[in-house]
Order: sequence, then C-alpha cells, then structure tokens
Amino acid sequence: MSVKSVSANNGSNRFNVKKMTILSMFIALGYVCLFVFRIKVQFLTLEFKDVFITMSGFIFGPLAAVAVALAETLLELITISDTGFWGALMNFAGSASFAVTASLIYKFNKTYKGAVIGLVAAVFSMTAVMLIMNILITPIYTHTDMKTVAGMIPKLLLPFNVIKGMLNAAVAFILYKPLAQALRATGMLPKSSTSFSVSKKSILGLVVAVLIAAASVVLIFILFDGSSFEFVKK
Repeated sequence: MSVKSVSANNGSNRFNVKKMTILSMFIALGYVCLFVFRIKVQFLTLEFKDVFITMSGFIFGPLAAVAVALAETLLELITISDTGFWGALMNFAGSASFAVTASLIYKFNKTYKGAVIGLVAAVFSMTAVMLIMNILITPIYTHTDMKTVAGMIPKLLLPFNVIKGMLNAAVAFILYKPLAQALRATGMLPKSSTSFSVSKKSILGLVVAVLIAAASVVLIFILFDGSSFEFVKK
C-alpha cells in the first residue's frame, strides 16, 4: 500500500469519526428537545426534533436524515413515548418526510434559495404524509373510526401539521448557518464555499424566519382551545 493510499484512508477514517460525532450530537440535541419540552394538543405533539434531523440532512445528505430520524424515533419509543408502535411509526414518517424533502432539494441546490425551497417543500411534504398517516393509523390507537378522524382534518390535523412544519422550518433556517459555521470553525466540518454569505438577502431571510416562528407559536394558541394544551416535561 502506498503512502498516498494510507494518507487517504486515514483522512477517510477521521472524517467518518467526525461524521458519527456530529450525527450523535444531533440525535442528542433532538432527544433533549423531546425530553425537556413538548406541547401536546389533544393527541398531537409539537416539538423541535425535526430541526436537528433536518440539519443532519443538510450537512450529510438525505440518508443521514433518515438515520437520525430512525434513531430519534427508537429513543422516544423506548423512553418517553405513550403512543407505542403506531405513534413511533407516525413520528418517523413525519420527521423523515420533512427532513428528507428539505435535504434532498438542498443537496442539488446548495444555495440560500435551495435551502428556502427545500424547507417550504418540507412543510407541504410532511403535512401531506401526516394527514395520510392520521387517516390510516390514528383510528387504530385512538379506538375511533376513520370518518371521525377525517372530520378532524379541517380544524385540527391540517392546521396543526402546517403550523408545526412552519415552526420547525423557521427554526432550522435560523440555526443552520451559525451551527454549521461553528462546526467548521472547530474543524469538525471542512471549509465550504457554498455556505450562506452575510448579505441583505440573508439578513432579510433571517428576520422573516424569526417572524414566521413567532407567528407559528401565536397561531398555535389562537387556533386551538387552550384547555387542550399540555406542556410535557419528563
């Protein structure tokens, strides 16, 4: 084996270790969000684990997002979940559809515009997937009929999933750049010429994302009956 091959193998091994370290960090951060702070609206749950699943996809691609989503789902299932297998299946479907859609678009268009398009598409993708899953699976573990669940779509399921998607998309957009820059500054990620530049457009995007996040929180409290809220801390 040549010196060049040994050097390449060592470089690949170092990258794999760094990649696993970063993915483990995202899994831990997502789990902390689940463990520390969740809002339940009836049988639905609002949390922020999809933010970190999406970031893993932005950095390492859609397959990494799937892996992190699966790890988060299994951790939740064996520790704090109260919805069992069917809830875990729905959680995985929602997180994976959101993160994979966003990261797949960003993979082929690693620009400011690509990130925005990816996150917007992710909101629609997750909403569609969750409505289908709700119709098919929710009757099983809530012991109700499909017609009743379908009747929940206009006032509960559709607005909740859209708002949850908007909130996670906005927070992911806000956090991705500073977190990626921090990882590059520490040498955990290589330098990249495709990272967002500080410009009027990026600042405006950040302001819009903050406003969307704030509006999403307000909408959650306005659209849903306050008596249905439960702040879950484990």
